[in-house]
Amino acid sequence: MKIFAGLGNPGAKYAGNRHNIGFMALDRIATDHGFGPWKSAFKAQVAEGRLGAVKVLLLKPQTFMNLSGEAVRAALDFYKLGPEAVTVFHDELDLAPGKARVKQGGGHAGHNGLRSIHAHLGTDAYARVRLGIGHPGHKDAVAAYVLHDFAKADQDWLDDLLRGLSDGAPALAEGDAARFMNAVALRTAPPRSSDRSEGKAAAPPKAPPEAPPATTDDRTALQKLMDKFR
Repeated sequence: MKIFAGLGNPGAKYAGNRHNIGFMALDRIATDHGFGPWKSAFKAQVAEGRLGAVKVLLLKPQTFMNLSGEAVRAALDFYKLGPEAVTVFHDELDLAPGKARVKQGGGHAGHNGLRSIHAHLGTDAYARVRLGIGHPGHKDAVAAYVLHDFAKADQDWLDDLLRGLSDGAPALAEGDAARFMNAVALRTAPPRSSDRSEGKAAAPPKAPPEAPPATTDDRTALQKLMDKFR
């Protein structure tokens, strides 16, 4: 069994925030893969289902971001699982919008949700899916930026990213990070056609060659007749 934990803050007020992209990822996976209804457990909203042959618990902590580790730890203890069963989906300031990366271990880089999970699970035992939201440009603007909704201009890339995460979720559950990332890339950066003519406007037809300009025959009728016998 695996646990996919998405990070975010509970309540309608925060639902569209950049900080809640982890919740959004789990919602898309649950919908696309027919997971059971969301229920309250472990200080979280949880949904059970299967991704391929793997049983997976989707978990959205309802403790607010800085206490996310409490819900993850409670679920692990209940199912008697180790931290290696957990994959955390979270927003990442240091990745461009729409980018995703899989990472094992490492620091929390100031992310309060990861900081809490570190405290309950350790730093290197669980996997993460880092979901790029971009950086506002100055550290003093970070708090307002992550707690602000995605802009309308973000919706296309956001939808592509969420679809890619859902497409690749079975591979991720099976531990195949490369196949998971390939599924994400097919949505966020689809390959160009190998047919070089496909997608290009047809070249305009070439104009027929111009006829040589007509010449004026100034000969008299007698001269024309004489020329025939030469």
